[in-house]
Amino acid sequence: MTQRSQRNWIALKTIWRKEITRYMRIWIQTLLPPVITMSLYFVIFGNLIGSRIGDMGGFTYMEFIVPGLIMMSIITNSYSNVASSFFSAKFQHNIEELIVAPVPAWVVIAGYLGGGMSRAILVGILVSFISLLFVDIHIHNFAAIVATLLLTASLFACAGLINGVYARNFDDISIIPTFVLTPLTYLGGVFYSLTLLPEFWQWVSKANPIVYMVSGFRYGFLGQSDFSIGTSIGLLVLFNIVFIGFAYRLIQKGVGIRS
Repeated sequence: MTQRSQRNWIALKTIWRKEITRYMRIWIQTLLPPVITMSLYFVIFGNLIGSRIGDMGGFTYMEFIVPGLIMMSIITNSYSNVASSFFSAKFQHNIEELIVAPVPAWVVIAGYLGGGMSRAILVGILVSFISLLFVDIHIHNFAAIVATLLLTASLFACAGLINGVYARNFDDISIIPTFVLTPLTYLGGVFYSLTLLPEFWQWVSKANPIVYMVSGFRYGFLGQSDFSIGTSIGLLVLFNIVFIGFAYRLIQKGVGIRS
């Protein structure tokens, strides 16, 4: 390993350690709330409402919504962790330390994305364990679960980083989750199959990228989805390339940091 590679690896591990320490130190605020929220979804939508809905493609309604609820927690936590962490570093003027340090932009991006992804994966695991109290989890294709999980967490962690770059105050951090992520998530097929919608709204739903993420994740558990797993993975890879490339350009130019 060359000196430059060793230096970059040390910087990357340092950012990862900082990000993980940050959310683990306040786990009551970062890990516990999503677990409680998802538990309420399981009780209300799974037990109370699900018993009246009946089967969904041969599975109980609770079995059907579990993958979507896990994916919802992954999306929100990967996004919010990076957005709040990066903006806090800007607000406290700690980000200047990374700018003046001999650290390439990709290390900064990989560091923050790794922190956001680790929190999302941890929350996803916790929610999965909670779901076992209500229903037995089926695993149809473990590779599809892992691939969809990692690509989705990476994508929304990167989206949170971009939000943190452009945010000028703490209110800007909550705008995207409130007015964009929440509507797209609830309309992303978490609680229903697209086949239940009229044909027109099925076509409209295809413009929602979260539909493909939930569909791919559900395929990994149940073996059924609204789209092929290849379509879901392919779009996730494409979105990741676009978002990471855009984030790299922003960090390299110092947009929202040097100004």
